[in-house]
Amino acid sequence: MAFADSYLGQLRALIGNRLVLMPGARIVIEHADGRILLQKRTDFGLWGLPGGNAEEGEGLEAVVIREVVEETGLIVSDIEPFGFGCDPQYETFQFPNGDRTQFFALVFYTRSFEGEPAVTDDESTAVGWFAPDRLPEMLPNMARSIEAYLRFKVSGKFQMI
Repeated sequence: MAFADSYLGQLRALIGNRLVLMPGARIVIEHADGRILLQKRTDFGLWGLPGGNAEEGEGLEAVVIREVVEETGLIVSDIEPFGFGCDPQYETFQFPNGDRTQFFALVFYTRSFEGEPAVTDDESTAVGWFAPDRLPEMLPNMARSIEAYLRFKVSGKFQMI
């Protein structure tokens, strides 16, 4: 879906660059060997987790499943929430075009997926598997999501980040 056709794109046409509070989801996809799938974003040139914003009438589980297919070509299953990203210090962004957004993201994980990851849209320039202790330069909120996932794996406790 083109940004202009999305809910947020249509909202931006009405309100311009004004700060928008936006629900969404992101996901840690963990390979059997422990590596995590990341995508290199075109907007900031940094790595992050697959995910995105809710469309009208869409639940957050559906958001993350749809976004993974759109961004990586993978089909995920057995997704489970482990955290919620809502700290405005890390979840508020000004994009290169001037748009400002504060995200509220339910963060999922899965180890169940089908397919081979590939760049499948214009939101990323690369996708790749990375060991948690050898991550590339990432958006701070995405790095915090991975840190929260690693804490969750040890504690089993839901992470507010």
